[in-house]
Amino acid sequence: MSDLLKGKVIIVTGAGRGVGAGIAKLAAAEGAKVVVNDLGGNEGGEGNDLGPAQQVAEEIRKAGGEAIPNGANVASWDGAHELFASAMRTFGTVDGIVNNAGVLRDTMFHKMSEPEWDAVVAVNLKGCFNVARAAAPHFRHQEKGSFVHMTSTSGLIGNFGQVNYGAAKMGVAGLSKCIALDMSRFNVRSNCIAPFAWTRLVGTIPNTPENAKRIEVAKRMTPDKIAPFTVALLSDAAKDVTGQIFGVRRNEIVLFSQPRPIRTVHTAQGWTPQDCIDTALPAMRSSFYKLDRSSDVFSWDPI
Repeated sequence: MSDLLKGKVIIVTGAGRGVGAGIAKLAAAEGAKVVVNDLGGNEGGEGNDLGPAQQVAEEIRKAGGEAIPNGANVASWDGAHELFASAMRTFGTVDGIVNNAGVLRDTMFHKMSEPEWDAVVAVNLKGCFNVARAAAPHFRHQEKGSFVHMTSTSGLIGNFGQVNYGAAKMGVAGLSKCIALDMSRFNVRSNCIAPFAWTRLVGTIPNTPENAKRIEVAKRMTPDKIAPFTVALLSDAAKDVTGQIFGVRRNEIVLFSQPRPIRTVHTAQGWTPQDCIDTALPAMRSSFYKLDRSSDVFSWDPI
């Protein structure tokens, strides 16, 4: 290891298993002191068990690193602020945040309930805001810091049965970009990663004939593949990287586009509804996006 994070304190949410656990362990191996946060709930965010976070923290300590477990609920403003306060009490500072905690409650939109919507948005989007907001005054004061938020192609591109998850994860991309803009004058960075990995959350995807190929490809993408790029973004070597959306897909690293105008139509007289139908929509139709899913866009097998 190259001690990329030597002397830094990193909070990783959802770090009791999967992608978060891999990030926490590699950050520690690269010299960071790590706060391993995990509510210990099920895939839907229900329940509370500090065991997974304790296990990851113990593995880090056995390997010679420094880590503490934390079971705060990031969907709660008070829980997120207590998480940050715990890191400050133990280590005296915080240098980086990895907003990785997430839950799934997949169902088709016309069947989705309000609790299924609220639970997913509360953890996946509001949880990112809560933890980042708790850290923001400290980052501003010390004039440095790095946020890495986990987004998803379920939002960036789209997927069936994930209106709640896709909306939350698309929101994370907007959250990250606006944080990057607001905090840039304090040398604070904010980036997103869309991780492709087989985790217990992905394992809840219904194994239908339509999803069979997607699931088989996903099973080959192990969670540990996400950690190296995440650690790189947390390091001072990436101090000029902010406001970006990346993807990590096994051994591939992807830079995603961000919405920009691609076609315009104009009339000096202004538009009537019929003019829009007769002229504007036909002029732009060749540039319309198809109703692609994530698996339609990422149609090749990762190497």
